[in-house]
Amino acid sequence: MNQDIRVHPPSNSVHNPKLRPTLISYFNKPTLLKIFVFCFFPFIISSFLLAYFNNNLSGNNSEMMLPGYHNDSDVANVDSSETVYVPFKDTGYVCSTMEEPCVSCTTFNILAPIYKRLDQQNQSVRESDFRAFWLARNKNILNWLLYERSSIICLQEFWVGNEELAHMYEERLGSAGYDTFKLARSNNRGDGLLTAIHKEYFKVLNHGELFFDDLGDRVAQLLHVQLIVPFSRNQNDSVDQEIIIVNTHLLFPHDSSLSIVRLHQVYQILQYLETYQRENKLSQIPVILCGDWNGSKRGHVYKFLRSQGFVSSYDIAHKYTDSDADAHRWVSHRNHRGNICGVDFIWLYNPHKSRKPLKISWAEAAFGIIKYQLKKVSLSENDAFTFIRDDNNSNHTTYSAFCDALRQVNLTGLSYGLCFQEMKDLWVQADTNGNGVLDYEEFKRIWDATWLQQMDEECSLADLNEGIAEEEAIGFAVKKAVLFPREVEKGIWPENYSLSDHARLTAVFSPVRLRCSKQNL
Repeated sequence: MNQDIRVHPPSNSVHNPKLRPTLISYFNKPTLLKIFVFCFFPFIISSFLLAYFNNNLSGNNSEMMLPGYHNDSDVANVDSSETVYVPFKDTGYVCSTMEEPCVSCTTFNILAPIYKRLDQQNQSVRESDFRAFWLARNKNILNWLLYERSSIICLQEFWVGNEELAHMYEERLGSAGYDTFKLARSNNRGDGLLTAIHKEYFKVLNHGELFFDDLGDRVAQLLHVQLIVPFSRNQNDSVDQEIIIVNTHLLFPHDSSLSIVRLHQVYQILQYLETYQRENKLSQIPVILCGDWNGSKRGHVYKFLRSQGFVSSYDIAHKYTDSDADAHRWVSHRNHRGNICGVDFIWLYNPHKSRKPLKISWAEAAFGIIKYQLKKVSLSENDAFTFIRDDNNSNHTTYSAFCDALRQVNLTGLSYGLCFQEMKDLWVQADTNGNGVLDYEEFKRIWDATWLQQMDEECSLADLNEGIAEEEAIGFAVKKAVLFPREVEKGIWPENYSLSDHARLTAVFSPVRLRCSKQNL
């Protein structure tokens, strides 16, 4: 809900003793002046007041961002670089054009103090050694989060290993009406995840934890929630809308061989989602994936999620495409190497007929990584096929030669590489005719494969005036999405920004009806 913005009108001048003689003297003027004062002047004043209140009321219901610094006690100590634009205020519910409740979601990697470097010359000096520093910064982070009051908050690099900091977040968020769920990374890494769900807007039905058990000790949270206010299908019918929310933080790609690990992590999330939805009969439920994905729009993880029907809320809101031209229009992170890139996403999935089988999408993504690794060692299509052949005289390759070639480019044979079953699955996908060998035409199909095929648009937004489709589902449309600080939306990282090494992303979603053919549900 939007907070009212009230402007107090100045005091009425008739109460100023110095002006009273002048005002009284008007009544000593000729009769026409008295007629004007008594008859027409009230109409002028009333028109002015009516315009003033109409303008004030419309301002209270608007969803605009307010420029300038607001003297709010909750944000009295906010980072100076963020006072140019004040973000969404009380966006738990924002009235949509359909007069339905909207939901807002914020994802933010808050940079754990154990990772924040204070001295570039001596990188062993970390913020965690200086309580006053990390305490002040995290208080400011909380101030902003509570000022925005998103209905869903997903934090990464939450310092779960520090009881004082963890208690501060849980206490302040709890006092503001949030249910909080935290999850530490495995092997006592020190940081983890925190997801907060506002009780005024959602009821938490279930929650789960996913441990990837890989070299990065990464984790994910799954929360199954229900909107407090039902979605109205029509005047006489409403539905209790449910959503699945996932919060995660993928491994940082220290080198390209780790791409397969990151792909594994996303694959496990989607497998977990599939299993949960199947066991709970939730085929029509929207899914929101939040977090620090540690990869840009040009990466394999992005393309994998797109092939599974997920859309980037920020890119949808700003009408950006998957093209290379739009890949770097915005950034959200400056990493420890000084590079800036866009890695923080709020993904949305609505029920859709054209979702590919998960194994096929995963195989396409894995083949994309294989192709990248082969091209990285300067192999063209013909050279790459020669590289994986049994010998220089054959026109095909066997499974064993295929596995050996991938081992040479660090995609198998390592603890975090492709496992035996995954290699077999890839081979089955590659050997299309099933004759046990891979010829050049089959290899060329892999090499030339396109990542994203145009999906069938048999599920579309339903126009309320066109009647009900054969079957109906409820999903979400992206209403708006904003990054803070605002400079990052132009691909610029502001030097005076100190809350984190990540920008925070907030998106607002509005409920919509989806037409789906009967067999899809």
